[in-house]
Amino acid sequence: MTRQEKVSAVEALAAEFQSTRHAFLVDFQGLTVQSDTALRGELRRAGVRYHVVKNTLARRAAKGTVLEQLGDRFTGPTAVALAPEDPVAAAKLLLKLFKDYQQFAFKAGVVDGNAIGEKDMEALATMPSREELLSRIMFLVNSGAQRIASATSGVARNVAVVTAQVRDKKAE
Repeated sequence: MTRQEKVSAVEALAAEFQSTRHAFLVDFQGLTVQSDTALRGELRRAGVRYHVVKNTLARRAAKGTVLEQLGDRFTGPTAVALAPEDPVAAAKLLLKLFKDYQQFAFKAGVVDGNAIGEKDMEALATMPSREELLSRIMFLVNSGAQRIASATSGVARNVAVVTAQVRDKKAE
């Protein structure tokens, strides 16, 4: 790799690192080409950008980004999984892939600017996704409105029943 190619690679990586708040470093040593292709496809479908990186170039590109604090973890075969949107969905997928592909392993990560370890990764993966949390909130908001509507209609229904009973009594 020529010097100019290295400079271009560092600039491209730095731009990728700047555009994300959530990233995971993974070890892929021993992964077959077929497994790597399948793994990349799953990550791409989930919106996770996956790059195999040269450690020296990645450390240089990480300067001034959220990945800078992981500089010492760029050792051995390293790939970076960048999750620009939802770190929970990415963590869930990566955890599934770690189980499916034994050679694929977690090294370190950054979520919202904070370094995380393996235990944090597992905790993140067990959290409900953003969509699940939003649906729970909407259910809670909606259930309150449903209770008010039900209580209000109950009062109106009771008035109607009493009125009908009074009318029936007068008719007798």
